[in-house]
Amino acid sequence: MTYFDQVMEAAAYLRGRMRSATGESAPQIAIVLGSGLGAAASAVERPAIVPYAEIPHFPRSTVEGHSGRIVAGLLNRVPVVILQGRVHYYEGYTPAEVTFPMRVLGALGVRAAVLTNAAGGIKDGYRVGQLVALADHINFTGFNPLVGSNEARFGFLPGSGLRFFDMTEAYSKALRALAREAAQEEGFELDEGVYLAVSGPSFETPAEIRAFRTLGATLVGMSTVPETIVARHMGIEVLGISCVTNLAAGLSPTQLSHEEVFETGRKVEDRLARLLERLAPKIAARIAVAEG
Repeated sequence: MTYFDQVMEAAAYLRGRMRSATGESAPQIAIVLGSGLGAAASAVERPAIVPYAEIPHFPRSTVEGHSGRIVAGLLNRVPVVILQGRVHYYEGYTPAEVTFPMRVLGALGVRAAVLTNAAGGIKDGYRVGQLVALADHINFTGFNPLVGSNEARFGFLPGSGLRFFDMTEAYSKALRALAREAAQEEGFELDEGVYLAVSGPSFETPAEIRAFRTLGATLVGMSTVPETIVARHMGIEVLGISCVTNLAAGLSPTQLSHEEVFETGRKVEDRLARLLERLAPKIAARIAVAEG
């Protein structure tokens, strides 16, 4: 069975499991929740919950703070599918396995993906617990998930599925504007930043952080970028939102730990949940207009 066939089999299985929660309206919005942010899925109404372990060919998360399940249902009356946790390259998964869930979301008909993550703050003035929209990224993971033969059948949307495609707007300007609007309605400002992705699992050294700052990065983390690349390959619009769960190495008086990341995520997940609730109808309206 080919990789494409595995994706389609997983999507068919999920489509059947989700129907009771979302009705005949297939979710066009996907949300991926990062470390410590999984409880934001609690706002979903009439949820259908599917553990990753039950989905054919689906990789399973091994990291604390990643529940490893899909939650499908209504978020502020909008059908959504939420990935409560992700898998990472540092867990020993291949790039194809890391991005398998995003491929499945594309096969399900998703048109917009909100990718959240826990990130180290590099920019002066960032506060622990702050939410930041991604304006761009720098890929320092050491791999690109599209290396190899191009599978044009992943071009589910017109003009997508190309081997060489534009990444000028990896993170949608329109979705960022909607996110800023939703944040203001919630009473806070949503800054924008540049996310630099590394492979992990070790945290960065102070010298690396100084180098990353010179390159223009304001955030650093170990995820999101491979998913964004694959999403854009399929023509899916992407909104990235980082939670600054710690100040990067050399900027904090304490040593970095995953426990700190997880605990900060838990403190901010309510704010993130409210933002996503307010944002879902705005994204759904944009999709409806785009599809005429």
